[in-house]
Amino acid sequence: MPQPPTNLTDELGIALANLTDTATGILTPTLRLGVTGLSRAGKTIFITSLIHNLLTQGRLPGFAPLAEGRFIGAKLAEYPDATIPRFAYEQHLAALTGKPATWPESTRRISQLRIVLKYQSAKWWSGMRGPATLNLDIVDYPGEWLLDLPLLGKSFAEWSEEALARARQPGHADEAGRFLFELDNTDALRDATDPDAERLAGAFTTYLRRSREHGALSTLPPGRFLLPGDLEGSPALTFAPLPRPSQPIRNASLYAMLENRYEAYKAQVVRPFFRDHFARLDRQVVLVDTLRALNTGPAAVADLETALTSVLSCFRQGEANPLLRPFSRRIDRILFAATKADHVHHTSHDRLEAILNRLVSNAAKRARFAGASTKSIAIAAIRSTSEGTIREGGETLPTLIGTPQAGEELDGITYDGKTEIALFPGDLPKRPDSLFEDGNPVALNFLRFTPPQKREVNGSGETVLPHIRFDRALDYLIGDWMA
Repeated sequence: MPQPPTNLTDELGIALANLTDTATGILTPTLRLGVTGLSRAGKTIFITSLIHNLLTQGRLPGFAPLAEGRFIGAKLAEYPDATIPRFAYEQHLAALTGKPATWPESTRRISQLRIVLKYQSAKWWSGMRGPATLNLDIVDYPGEWLLDLPLLGKSFAEWSEEALARARQPGHADEAGRFLFELDNTDALRDATDPDAERLAGAFTTYLRRSREHGALSTLPPGRFLLPGDLEGSPALTFAPLPRPSQPIRNASLYAMLENRYEAYKAQVVRPFFRDHFARLDRQVVLVDTLRALNTGPAAVADLETALTSVLSCFRQGEANPLLRPFSRRIDRILFAATKADHVHHTSHDRLEAILNRLVSNAAKRARFAGASTKSIAIAAIRSTSEGTIREGGETLPTLIGTPQAGEELDGITYDGKTEIALFPGDLPKRPDSLFEDGNPVALNFLRFTPPQKREVNGSGETVLPHIRFDRALDYLIGDWMA
């Protein structure tokens, strides 16, 4: 699928916004980093860790500016767009460092934050001018909204056909049963009424929510049905897919009403999001909860691949042209990050990266063809486990040591959120393609753990957030801008 179509008004708006950014940052360049993830992938944790590690100069041996002694420091600054909510860094950090430590609330709306980085350039001609500064603008948005972007290139009839085909697939009866019942008892050509639209939209929303609970991602659009925010109950969110009637469609029919509302949703919700935020990014990190899909089964893995390929085709990818950058931005680097690497032993990290590479292979090929570079890394932005070994049946097994969250269950045991355990997590498959061939989920002992309750501090008394390969991710995303 090509990237979302834009009209002249969109392009003028994008160019004007980029010119404004350029004018306000003549002396200090600005790098806009988009952070997203599909369903519970850890966006809030990633951004909180990124900000905290830059502010405290954390343990980042793979982040070249810091490792080479050129990174001077960082500070939070006022974001130039006062209409966008600020990312609640302080509140999220307080949750992670409280007693007990808890995970912060997940992303439910778009937010932003600017952090100013000061560093010494490694280039001799730049170094002669003294320290340099870089504005790093971080844009956070729900992954459910990202899944809406492909709708810009689809008509109501096309979207309906795809959505109904998925709902009627074998195995979806539990999730889609009520919606399909309501649909079978609806005449799309009868006079439109709000109660009929609300009834169908309500049943369709329930189906989407239940699909998400069972690991589906590509069934989620429209994303605002799941995270409506201020739009809850509005006509723009009161529609559902309908089969296209074979008879002529009257303007006063239910079909025409829902089609108009679908088009309004694209025009008033999706397109402004693409134009005002998504089309103005320089770098993008896509967080992927690969392990959750593996634990759910092959259908969830295939669905994750479909969702990633679909949404990543909407990125404005390509090699950045310095001469055109004041008018038009392109995402020239995309980082795919398999999160929760701390939920498997380090001996499986290479396999986790190989699985991620398989999932994003189609999207990565398109990005590279467009001129953007891509990278896949298995990370934990905040590490919640340590590693050890146990003896079982005369065999030494690698284990994870951590505290399962309250309510987590395994082998008939329900954990209280306070008890530390040693767990053999299982092994990931050597061959990623096997995930799409076998009929059973990967045999993982998958538990959600609490944040680390015992915290280290640095020489300044600041909390150290342990991580896995987060420094490598950070260096790929911004290290070249600080060279």
